Amino acid sequence: MGAALEVWGIIFMTVVAPLWIISHYITKARSLRGLSPEAEGKLTHTWSSSRKMEERIRTLECILDADSPGWRDSR
Repeated sequence: MGAALEVWGIIFMTVVAPLWIISHYITKARSLRGLSPEAEGKLTHTWSSSRKMEERIRTLECILDADSPGWRDSR
């Protein structure tokens, strides 16, 4: 009985345990690929803010073009 238990222990440690550990870390890696809901929300907010800023800059450039036509050349 003791020898059979040792054989099963060796089989478990050399075959089952490594496969179990590898599959565990593969699952962990797959779950970390996507963005978390919090990070996705921040990304959406940043994207929205940058679009608003782009529109504001475009508006300011139109105002400067009307008020001071040569402002781009003075850089």
